[in-house]
Amino acid sequence: MEYVTLANGVKMPQLGYGVYQVTKEECERCVADALKAGYRHIDTAQSYFNEEEVGNALKKSGIPREELFITTKVWIEHYGYEACRESVLESLRKLQLDYLDLVLLHQPFADYYGAWRALEELYAEGKLRAIGVSNFYPDRLVDICSFSRIKPMVNQVETHPRNQQKTAHEWMNKYGVVHEAWAPFGEGRGGLFTDPVLAKIGAKYGKTVAQVILRWHIQRGIVVIPKSTHIERMAENFNVFDFALSDEDMKEIASLDKEQSSFFSHTDPNMVEWFVKTVEERKKAHGNDTAKKSW
Repeated sequence: MEYVTLANGVKMPQLGYGVYQVTKEECERCVADALKAGYRHIDTAQSYFNEEEVGNALKKSGIPREELFITTKVWIEHYGYEACRESVLESLRKLQLDYLDLVLLHQPFADYYGAWRALEELYAEGKLRAIGVSNFYPDRLVDICSFSRIKPMVNQVETHPRNQQKTAHEWMNKYGVVHEAWAPFGEGRGGLFTDPVLAKIGAKYGKTVAQVILRWHIQRGIVVIPKSTHIERMAENFNVFDFALSDEDMKEIASLDKEQSSFFSHTDPNMVEWFVKTVEERKKAHGNDTAKKSW
């Protein structure tokens, strides 16, 4: 395993297992399989509704806590100081952990400054080893880095060969923020898994396109959290530390950048309204009693 060192000295495994879109029914088994395949970095979120299942798998694994790196993310409806603090403590309960290695603010909307103050305090109390953000474009990242007591240590953003986030990467480096990729394969959209450039490079090393993509991320210094529900694919994704891409390979992959999202833009007002709608729908579904909320 290769590691990145966060601004506070914490070492973070550069390859982890993500559970986005892993159902509650499958999640415990999938996390257990990932741990068997060698993963020690697990990435979940309140909005994935599978923290409890992740926690069950971690507890049953018998792996010493200090060998694990566990990330979760705070969802928008829990922004603001009090709500964020309470939600993180609830996440700890669901994950059956005494501390979390990393907690991220999931989206750059609503009262993320109030939420950030809660993360800063939980960090100071030792309940969190590191704190960061997700989906913060360079303007929002520079803002929170400049006007907060503790700078984010990680920023998790959509990153893959078709959307390489080169400008965002430069700004993260400037502020000492580690770049983490969600959708490191771009979900295969636009025929990415059959791209001839990636296939040619893979054939040279006896590796799959997926392995080439993960290796490309790692050599850029980016943390990756690929998701699969199949243990064979988990093992394949984990097997990327026995080869290195050449400078020419890296340049060829750099040429694949379309410099646009394969999914959506957080700067699109229609998309912002969609996020607002989801928050309102969840509030209606769960009411104001936080004890009844499905975090």
